Amino acid sequence: MPDPRSDRFVRSHLKTRHLVLLVELGRHGSIMHAAQAANLTQPAASKLLAELEHALGVQLFERLPRGVAPTWYGQVLIRRAGAALAEMDAAHQEVMELLSGLRGRVDVGCVLTPGASLVPEAVNLLKTRQPRVLVSISVDTSKLLVQRLRAGELDVVVGRILDTEAAGELTFEPVTDEPHSLIVRAGHPLAGRTDLTLAELVLQGWILPPTGSILRDRLTAMFLSQGLEPPAETVETLALPVIANLLVGSNMVVALPQELVAPHLQNGILEVLPFDLGLRMDMYGIITRRHHQLSPGAEAMLASLREVTAQRYPTKR
Repeated sequence: MPDPRSDRFVRSHLKTRHLVLLVELGRHGSIMHAAQAANLTQPAASKLLAELEHALGVQLFERLPRGVAPTWYGQVLIRRAGAALAEMDAAHQEVMELLSGLRGRVDVGCVLTPGASLVPEAVNLLKTRQPRVLVSISVDTSKLLVQRLRAGELDVVVGRILDTEAAGELTFEPVTDEPHSLIVRAGHPLAGRTDLTLAELVLQGWILPPTGSILRDRLTAMFLSQGLEPPAETVETLALPVIANLLVGSNMVVALPQELVAPHLQNGILEVLPFDLGLRMDMYGIITRRHHQLSPGAEAMLASLREVTAQRYPTKR
């Protein structure tokens, strides 16, 4: 049952200007700059913030010598305000698209592996059925994608839920996990060796994902567990074309799912080293916001993702 106090707050105190101001305060960390971005005077912005804090009975922002910083309560309000405004923007966009004869828009986020095969296949399926749906695809880390999903900037994410606090707001439909192999250029000095050791591999140049990613943490843990320092010669990138070109032009190695470079493996440009990393990433899946009504375009995209998943990974369902 809804809390009647919450209902009174939303209906009696909350205005669109409050939401806009919260978002801009989160972006700028300054009442003056937030007021300018929200087309308000600074006194009006200060008054709106005071109204919110009085209505809620909590401090939303800590006043600093230079600017303001959100408290824990403020962070919650900023995130929810962003999602609410994104919903209204989406509603406006949907109405305009219907008026102009279009069929809607869907914003999809995905991590690298499904971005190479699953998501494009689902988009192609969607386009055969609803060719006028505009599809926007973002490839990034699961953490950033889920943040954007919770803020209402994305409709569907194919990735992982890493923040247990966010799990209650989201639904997760598992797809598959990611076994990783060591990929090198064809003719690499280590190619064909069956006696490779991790101590020998750590001396190679490595292409690694950015610090803080799950794969980077697990590779580091793998080296440290064997009493080895992580590789000294590294390049950090998630860009698949960059990775492929670096491999072809050097003796570097990279840990990737073979699916990501399947064409290069089939064409003999790259090959897999015969060394078992014993590394499998956690299962990724289709993530949506719980109790959120998707637009017709987003619903169609979700249906396509589910259909392609069932075809590609029937044993995972």
